[in-house]
Amino acid sequence: MGNDLLLVGSVPLDSVEEVMRTFGGTLGRYLPAVPDGEVGERRSWVNRLGYQIFNGHLDLDTIRRPKPIDGVEQLLPRGRDDSWQFKVKPGIARVRFGNPGSRLGYARDAINSYFVFRTLREKGILPDGVRFQISIPMVHSVVRPLYFPDPADLPRVRPGFEAALAAEVAVIVDKIPHRDLAIQWDCAWELQAVCGAGKSVPSELEVATHAPPIARLSNIIPDDVALGFHYCFGTFGGWPAFAPDDLGKPVELINAANAAISRRIDWIHIPTLDRTDDAFYAPLAALNPKGARVYLGAIHTMATLRERIAAARKFLPDFGLAAYCGFGRTPPEQMPRILQDHLDAVKIAGVG
Repeated sequence: MGNDLLLVGSVPLDSVEEVMRTFGGTLGRYLPAVPDGEVGERRSWVNRLGYQIFNGHLDLDTIRRPKPIDGVEQLLPRGRDDSWQFKVKPGIARVRFGNPGSRLGYARDAINSYFVFRTLREKGILPDGVRFQISIPMVHSVVRPLYFPDPADLPRVRPGFEAALAAEVAVIVDKIPHRDLAIQWDCAWELQAVCGAGKSVPSELEVATHAPPIARLSNIIPDDVALGFHYCFGTFGGWPAFAPDDLGKPVELINAANAAISRRIDWIHIPTLDRTDDAFYAPLAALNPKGARVYLGAIHTMATLRERIAAARKFLPDFGLAAYCGFGRTPPEQMPRILQDHLDAVKIAGVG
């Protein structure tokens, strides 16, 4: 597998084949895995789960939904103050989800996308050795205060949603050959919460709140399946959704999660900002990746990329590069430039 670049996941093109031909075909030799682009409704990341999974659930009341436009229902929120919100109904101790393994849609999409991946690899469009990547949001990135504003509801919903994610993983690893597969967990709220950004409750500020589910869901993945992580500053409402003073809290969360994971970790994506000062990157010296390849989300503001790489290398000498997040909220017409930015980044980093 290549290890110079990482694609976080979402690419706003029209089909899985287009994503894999365009980005996988061009960047494949640099990548450990090729994602399917999270096309269709997965482009909205966790926002689709509001209307597909939670709205209408037997145990939940919908207390807010995106405002209609000209009398027409809207399924995707236009901002945080327009997002779906839910409340657990009285008397419900634990919300559970039916149709395990298919309810959330991740296994279904992974199986369909893998067929495209395998076909393109057989045709030589994707290189041998690169894996198929399916990216899935971690529990707390979905079941969080933005969507469940009553703190008492979080422990009522999270265990059931974790079980639903575990069931999706079980189907994925049963249907896709392990040697071809990579599963990436996306951790956005987990990072935002420990950094003290956004509306939260005291327990959400604690690393110990978020590391256990990350470890539990990672440890059920067979060891011959590649495992990756995308820690994220978020793009909902604009990038970054929050901007920490330095990478101290991200490193603390990553180290805690890694310590609790008993299996191999293949990669860790850490977002960065437009910072060139040593103070921002200094906490990377304390990072314990446990042998994983680290990718810094630094492919942005290309004019300063060389300077930012140099600053980071003072504290983490060896790393690959990625964008700060997926491109799901990026206008599709920007994709050619972003693709070229990735090719330029390899040369700037001195590895291609």
